[in-house]
Amino acid sequence: MELGAFSISLSVKDITVSKTFYENLGFTVFAGDLEKNYLIMKNGNALVGLFQGMFENNILTFNPGWDENAKTLDTFTDVRQIQQHLKSKNIALQSEADETTTGPASLVVTDPDGNTILIDQHI
Repeated sequence: MELGAFSISLSVKDITVSKTFYENLGFTVFAGDLEKNYLIMKNGNALVGLFQGMFENNILTFNPGWDENAKTLDTFTDVRQIQQHLKSKNIALQSEADETTTGPASLVVTDPDGNTILIDQHI
């Protein structure tokens, strides 16, 4: 099962301060919109999302169908297949993808330690 590109989505207090901090670590802006309070920062294959005022806690994020450059993969495991697998393992879902659809969809699970995991398919 391929989960796609991995990033961490950080809930930040001041996106401008966080942007400068991550730039000082060698990250550059890859995507997003500072005026809309979100940026995706990239350093090599590492992706860090900065989100101000959008959610309370940090989130582990996977993007089925994308590589770390947001390029579409030739083959990938659809989020609905991942969802079916998780259900077969009796993993509780916080939100689910509509299995009657195709294309973009997402699901959310929480790991045993309370960490939120977002599986967010954009294609």
